Amino acid sequence: MNDWPLAELLPHAGDMILLDRILSFDEEQIHTRLTVKPDGLFNLPDGSLPAWVGIELMAQSVAAFAGCHARQKGNPVELGFLLGTRKFECNVEAFPAGSELTIHGIRSLEDDNGMGVFECHINAPGIEASARLNVFRPPQPSQYLEQNRESNDD
Repeated sequence: MNDWPLAELLPHAGDMILLDRILSFDEEQIHTRLTVKPDGLFNLPDGSLPAWVGIELMAQSVAAFAGCHARQKGNPVELGFLLGTRKFECNVEAFPAGSELTIHGIRSLEDDNGMGVFECHINAPGIEASARLNVFRPPQPSQYLEQNRESNDD
């Protein structure tokens, strides 16, 4: 296991880091956890977390997967992009405050150009959510962002 703080693994800061911890990871998958706090950034008035935030929980788990692998290799954590999701399904409209959610991401595909697909699941007692995330991590993010900035200036 690792003791890396999530802030060192994710390209997020402050309240935008929604996960609490990494439970485990290996070459193909990651398990993370979140206890739903009633006063979070996206919470509803009753303290629950809307189910659609599950997509962000899955995306942050995938980002943590990439961050863990970068740190293992001694590389910096780099920016990645959530391109979209397919078949997001959840059996609840919101995750109740106090729920301990376990997020599991499994790499289905990742190519040399940075395109990837992850099968993701969220589980807790009485809660099941799943989605397939399409992600993109450019090989050289700073050059990629500069190229896009230049093309938008034209």
